[in-house]
Amino acid sequence: MTAAGSRSEAPLERTPASKSAPAMIEIDRVSQVFRTSSRKDHLALSDISLAIEDGAFVSILGPSGCGKSTLLYIVGGFVQPTMGTAKMKGKTIAGPGPDRGPVFQEFALFPWKSVLGNVMYGLRQQGVRPAEAEAQSRALLDMVGLKGFEHFYPKELSGGMKQRVALARTLAYHPEVLLMDEPFGALDAHTRTRLQNDLLKIWERDRKTVLFVTHSVDEAVFLSDKVVMMTRSPGRVRQVVDIDLPRPRRRTELLLDPRYQKYVVNIERMFDEPDEDELRC
Repeated sequence: MTAAGSRSEAPLERTPASKSAPAMIEIDRVSQVFRTSSRKDHLALSDISLAIEDGAFVSILGPSGCGKSTLLYIVGGFVQPTMGTAKMKGKTIAGPGPDRGPVFQEFALFPWKSVLGNVMYGLRQQGVRPAEAEAQSRALLDMVGLKGFEHFYPKELSGGMKQRVALARTLAYHPEVLLMDEPFGALDAHTRTRLQNDLLKIWERDRKTVLFVTHSVDEAVFLSDKVVMMTRSPGRVRQVVDIDLPRPRRRTELLLDPRYQKYVVNIERMFDEPDEDELRC
């Protein structure tokens, strides 16, 4: 991954991205301006450039209001950038598509459909025959730990279970990229840890490209190959940190690993220390 505006003198060591890895997502000098309710222009993102390799797990981290979610929505095709371009596999992103699967903090499940019905929905919309759609959906529910809950309804599920359904529903139509906007942010700590572990198992099996927005430094370091640290608003890329930790990852082992601790501490410091552009203001 490359990043515009990253600092060579940054406190964390960085290793160059492999030039042989193809870019799944390319973000080229993207800026985003929104018109506020008072009819004033607000610069949310400023000159963002990133290249995300195929199969990489990349987290976007930064202060509240720095444009993390906006960047994710641009990649998802839900928002068109004011300036610059976002591409997937070399083609400009013009709108949402089944090649990019969103998983957001709001579960957005159909309350009138069962767990099985929610997961089957996308497959049926794609024309998959009912029996095949049901078989695929049951296999996915088994994978995310919801076997036996196929006929429950969303109101009968815990928050963690709802998020598992949302993940299974997204995986059902086989997107090449998962776009995850704080998917575990509303969950209790124990459930959040379990779902992080489940997500890593799924990722290690399928190696989909994942773009993951979070406020948690610990979560970003635990999950990711790379962490994109953004500045305060307007959001710019402050630094891209390569997370050189072994996989598969086991939380109990990483908590004792001084390299893991160093990543967490140094990234946390970036929240407290202004970057060079802020110092010049």
